[in-house]
Amino acid sequence: MFTGIVEEMGVLKSIRKGAHSAILEIQAKVVLEDIHLGDSIAVNGVCLTATSFSPTGFTADVMHETLNRSSLASLRPGHRVNLERAMAANGRFGGHIVAGHVDGVGTVQRIEKDDNAIWYTIAAGPEVLKYVVEKGSITIDGISLTVARVDSQSFAISAIPHTVSVTVLADRKPGDIVNLETDIIGKYVEKLLHFPQEEAAPAPKQSSGITKEFLTRYGY
Repeated sequence: MFTGIVEEMGVLKSIRKGAHSAILEIQAKVVLEDIHLGDSIAVNGVCLTATSFSPTGFTADVMHETLNRSSLASLRPGHRVNLERAMAANGRFGGHIVAGHVDGVGTVQRIEKDDNAIWYTIAAGPEVLKYVVEKGSITIDGISLTVARVDSQSFAISAIPHTVSVTVLADRKPGDIVNLETDIIGKYVEKLLHFPQEEAAPAPKQSSGITKEFLTRYGY
C-alpha cells in the first residue's frame, strides 16, 4: 500500500520491450536506501516489484495488463518518473490509501496558473470519472491530490508550486497521458451495493394445527 506522497523523481535509463511485456531500468537514490529484492515501488503510480538493484538504480518487470492500463508503455529513456516505496507500518499517512493499481489513463487538457496555484484539467473516460467526486482524493501519476471540480468529461486539481516542483507534474503539458487511480473506498461501496444477493430459501409452511380430525373431535 502507498500514500501518494512522492519520495523522489527517478530517471528511466532504459526500457526493454518484449512482445507483451517490458523491463524498466530506473536510476534512483532515496528508494534504494533500504531496498530488497521483491520490494514494491510505485513508478508513476504503478505498483512494480524490484527484480534487481545496484547502488544507482533498480529494475522492474511490467506485465501485459499493466502496459495496457497505464502510460508506462509510452515512457522513453531520460523521462523522469515519480517513485514511492510501500508505506512503512510506523510511517505517517500523509496522503490517502493508494493501491498502486491504476484504473486507467487520462489526458492533460489544460494547465493554468492561478496566483500561487497551478490548475490541471484532466480528461478521462466514464469508467474512471464515475468514482471521482469533488473534494475527494485522486492519484495522478502516483501523486495524492484533491479533486477541485469534476464534470461528465473531465476533472481538475489545484496543485501548489512545491508539489509541482518535486513531481513529474512539472514535466506535464497539454496532450500528455497520465496514470489515474481513484479512491478505493468508492469501488468497495459500489461492489457492496450491486453485489448479487442469493435468493433466500422459502420459509417452511407452518401448520395452523387445525386438521380434519381436530374439527371432528370438537363437533364440526
